[in-house]
Amino acid sequence: MMVPLSRGQLLAYGALGLPLAMAALPVYVHVPKLYGGVLGLELALVGAVLLGVRLLDAVQDPLLGVLADRHGLRGGRRLWIALGVPLLAIGLVGVFHPVGSGYALAGWLAGSLVVAYLGYSLATINYHAWGAELGTVPHERTRVTAAREGLALIGVLLAAAIPAWLASGQGEAEGLSRFSLLFLPLLVVASWVTLRYAPPAPGHQRIHGHGFLRALGAPLSNQPFRLLAAVFLLNGIAAAIPATLVLFFVQDVLLSPKLAGAYLVIYFLAGAAGMPGWLALSARIGKKAAWIASMLLAVAAFVWAFSLGAGDSLAFFVICALSGLALGGDLALAPSLLADVIDEKEGPNSRTAGAYFGVWSLLNKLNLALAAGIALPLLGFLGYQPGAAGQGTFALSVSYALLPCALKLAAAALLAGATLQGGAVRAGAQV
Repeated sequence: MMVPLSRGQLLAYGALGLPLAMAALPVYVHVPKLYGGVLGLELALVGAVLLGVRLLDAVQDPLLGVLADRHGLRGGRRLWIALGVPLLAIGLVGVFHPVGSGYALAGWLAGSLVVAYLGYSLATINYHAWGAELGTVPHERTRVTAAREGLALIGVLLAAAIPAWLASGQGEAEGLSRFSLLFLPLLVVASWVTLRYAPPAPGHQRIHGHGFLRALGAPLSNQPFRLLAAVFLLNGIAAAIPATLVLFFVQDVLLSPKLAGAYLVIYFLAGAAGMPGWLALSARIGKKAAWIASMLLAVAAFVWAFSLGAGDSLAFFVICALSGLALGGDLALAPSLLADVIDEKEGPNSRTAGAYFGVWSLLNKLNLALAAGIALPLLGFLGYQPGAAGQGTFALSVSYALLPCALKLAAAALLAGATLQGGAVRAGAQV
């Protein structure tokens, strides 16, 4: 019988989640506003760059996952992570130290993002696969996931607050530039803690008997995975659209750009505070039912944002707090359900988690690519101009508040039409 992981082991594993989340937030939230608003690139050009690079990034993830599964380096997942971390650091510094103007600036953004995304993918795919391999029973997997995502939320909180603090009145671009440099030592220390002290995964068998392409397609041949992935895709797009548009909404609808950092802090602080509650609820009523509850809470809170206008800062703080509480369900329960699906289909001794998390990462980045590549050009077409209050703000409010709620409800309905059997998602009974 496997001894449950100690709190110290969980914290050591979760440590790397903090800087990885710190890197993700400014790239996904601040880059559209920085390059499209502050640096003056056209929204359509920014959207095209983000769509192209994110699609490239998404396509590479399943390949990297299978590569890590089939060609384990000496040191296993740890060495793949160690290879990815320096690339992430270099790319992130490049993104927030822009060079050039016009198409040259767009090229700099694209090149820096390619390096950052490659490093991030190498690190996160193997990091998440390592976590899936650590848990041997469903609740233990939820503990591993909650430890990682709880520390990730702390990282997100830091990423939400630090850039504005570091700007010291010198502007958003300067704050992000300083943030990228402060990020480097945090990344080094957290990586060392995880790589040095996190427990190794149990021994896994090497994949034999089929080729690279078959291994790449194995997750998609798993029906429970396909169902779970469809839910994740809809729910992820619902989250990615507000993440892309939040700074525009705060600036041009609420007219409170100076509070942007505070809004983000409240949102992610509520997510961290709610994580233990979703963990306890999932143990009581099951992961699927708890995840549906988190989606419905998010919709009930976030639909209110459509009615807001200039000066409604207090109301938006409440929305951020309530939707932040719901966030914990997405972060803790979806990856834990994925780990259950992998274990049921592949068994505990099969080294296939990298392939699954590679496809999972592809879906996550596809969400972000579609949000940026469709929402930003669409808003430009509808007449929205950043910084010009009243120019297309109705379209911005619809895109920011109502569209995500509709997608979340669709995701919840799809999940409700599935049943859990042996920890995996299967089509069938209602909740």
